[in-house]
Amino acid sequence: MATLHVRNIPDELYQAIQDLAAREQRSIGAEVTVLLENSLEREALQTHRAKAIDRINRRRRTVKTAKKDADSLTLLREDRAR
Repeated sequence: MATLHVRNIPDELYQAIQDLAAREQRSIGAEVTVLLENSLEREALQTHRAKAIDRINRRRRTVKTAKKDADSLTLLREDRAR
């Protein structure tokens, strides 16, 4: 397993991590690892959501204007016929 050394951590940040680690009954190193993992998971989720929203928006742009005016029953029948 790799080792990561971080220097020049602001005192307030270090104290906040130390307090959180104590509440969670973890060492400071374990708490920092959990915080980094959670941050990377959130970043990956945000990237996934952004890509999904982009795909949805691209699909919306490709819908023909004629179908925008069609009623839902017509759209359902066309979809079922495919």
